[in-house]
Amino acid sequence: MGQKNARKLVKGRKKFRWSNKKYKVRALGLYQKSDPLKGASQAKGIVLSKFQKEARQPNSAMRKCCRVQLTKNGISVGAFIPGNLAQKFIDEHDEVIIERIGGRSGRNKGDIPGIRFQVIKVNDQPLQRLWLGKIEKGRR
Repeated sequence: MGQKNARKLVKGRKKFRWSNKKYKVRALGLYQKSDPLKGASQAKGIVLSKFQKEARQPNSAMRKCCRVQLTKNGISVGAFIPGNLAQKFIDEHDEVIIERIGGRSGRNKGDIPGIRFQVIKVNDQPLQRLWLGKIEKGRR
């Protein structure tokens, strides 16, 4: 170890930090680039279709989901429909607002593979109040 070796050690650390995936993603802003919502917490979209997704082991449920095309950039994403029989209140070509489900480090939550978003509003009415029977679905 030389007397002025600190600079070389710092340079080496800087260089080898790029082999750390978490550092690389953060430094290059890759999450924001690949994010369909572009950093926003919620987004508006149009329902293209409804489908069911099989839950991961050990569960065997069919989770109700829908394909949503975002109005801001045209990207199509899958969104979970939370609530008992809540899929009845969502039809094709409805305007919905989606938000992140909030799984670990932005990934899918729970036992639904590949689904990162959930529906919170249908035609400007809260989905939860619809399936609780507190309000009726508005006409567009």
